[in-house]
Amino acid sequence: MKKILYAFIALMVIAMASCNGNGTKRAVLSAAGDSTNVVEVDENDSTVYGVAGDGSAMHSLELITDDGDTIIYLMNLDSDTDPVVGGIMTGDRMAVIGYKDGDGEMIANKVINITTLLGKWTSIDKNFQIEEGGKIESYVKAEQNPWTSWRISNGRLVINRDTFDINNLSADSLSLENKNGIFDYKRQK
Repeated sequence: MKKILYAFIALMVIAMASCNGNGTKRAVLSAAGDSTNVVEVDENDSTVYGVAGDGSAMHSLELITDDGDTIIYLMNLDSDTDPVVGGIMTGDRMAVIGYKDGDGEMIANKVINITTLLGKWTSIDKNFQIEEGGKIESYVKAEQNPWTSWRISNGRLVINRDTFDINNLSADSLSLENKNGIFDYKRQK
């Protein structure tokens, strides 16, 4: 009985230590499934991750989730902006923010093509590569606060501690916006 009590206490201590009191916890994210890239994940993040299935069309996305479920999202066409950034291509990794409407249909408010987001991006003062597993490699040696990590949270791109809206994402351009302005990047080949 003592062993069970000690095991329970140890599990509770580990669980309490992993939370930092503001709704975040530590999680391991790595494409290889190892613990090389540990980043903070927001427990309140409503993003659903998966790959685009071949049932996707112009106004719908068939998402095969990381849990193996298949969800058909209809695009929210009520907004002034296209909910999809980076396009939809079968097999591409996607991040989706959506909801279930009154008719039981899943509606996508924001769809981010993570596969399109990955790669080398440059601007006048930045030269970096967004890599799988939440890592960013910065190639500007004189930069004081280089970007080192990224994640998607509630349809926004979080780089280090800065949060951005993705205004545009295509094969050759990336436009990010936050309270400090709009930042445009070109894909480096």
